[in-house]
Amino acid sequence: MRKSILCGWVVLSLIAPAGLWARSVYDQSKGEDWYRSAEGRRQTDCILSWQSARGDWPKNMDTSAAMCDKSSDSIRGTFDNGGTRGEMRYLARAWRATGDQRSRQAFLRGLDHILDAQYPSGGWPQSFPASGYSRYVTFNDGTMVGLMEFVREVAQSADASLVDGKRRQACAEAFDKGVEFILNSQIIVQGRRTVWCAQHDPVDYRPRPARSYELESLSGSESVGILRLLMSIEEPTDAIARSIEAGVAWFEDSKITGHRLIKRDNDRLLVEDPQAPPLWARFYDIETQRPFFCGRDGVKKSSMAEIELERRMGYSWYSDSPAKLFPAYAEWRTKTPSGRISSRQ
Repeated sequence: MRKSILCGWVVLSLIAPAGLWARSVYDQSKGEDWYRSAEGRRQTDCILSWQSARGDWPKNMDTSAAMCDKSSDSIRGTFDNGGTRGEMRYLARAWRATGDQRSRQAFLRGLDHILDAQYPSGGWPQSFPASGYSRYVTFNDGTMVGLMEFVREVAQSADASLVDGKRRQACAEAFDKGVEFILNSQIIVQGRRTVWCAQHDPVDYRPRPARSYELESLSGSESVGILRLLMSIEEPTDAIARSIEAGVAWFEDSKITGHRLIKRDNDRLLVEDPQAPPLWARFYDIETQRPFFCGRDGVKKSSMAEIELERRMGYSWYSDSPAKLFPAYAEWRTKTPSGRISSRQ
């Protein structure tokens, strides 16, 4: 599969956008002169100081702001919320600008950690080593999709001075294995492929829960990124094409029309509005394929109004982002041989 996946994908040698949570660390607008400046070198030193002994970085913090005063053994890194990938993209750019070998070695240590963290089945956990629900293969918040995009960038990088050929080959194989996991974990309901859960078992591919309000489900959120990743693959196999077709068909069938999500009196409400654009729920019951909602008690509810205010306000229960799938899908169809398309399988 590797040739068909990697063929024709244009990559700007590890300087792609880093994602929402890493923007404070990696900023594409900074030129090479900035990395050579006193401030650039200071921030590089800070980022290097926050790398854990395993090779990853913590999440939800600006690791370029101040030096870490902990030992590397005590730092808890993760792949969640863009953690680690943003720092690695920064260091790749810093190394090119300065030639500082510390940046290159830290990048390679992080890359080896990412490759080591991949399960034999092809999925990645939220962090590695992991315990609890973080050990499951994690699509939540774009974790696995982000890692797959990253290793694809490395595999196609023309910068052999940063990453050696053996590691680039390993990244290409890691991407292929990730695609296989995606295809194997797509949830089948009554003989039809649907979408994915936010977490899956790394061995038997089954959907798995995370926090008390994150039960096994069909994900109306994470599945968007998965399908967009599959559509980015040049020369898709028949299996990839069928997976895309089925996933997009599920989103078409699962849209919620005639309602709008609003904020009123420090609360979130779903109100009737015939003119509202379509919405999708965060979670759909696997058997009934209907939206459900869950508070911290872990009990499924049929409407958002039935869960506690704190969860209504503190979690994204609806989204309109799947609407962006349809124009992307229409473009994908124009590039895909019709013989590879078999609807709703």
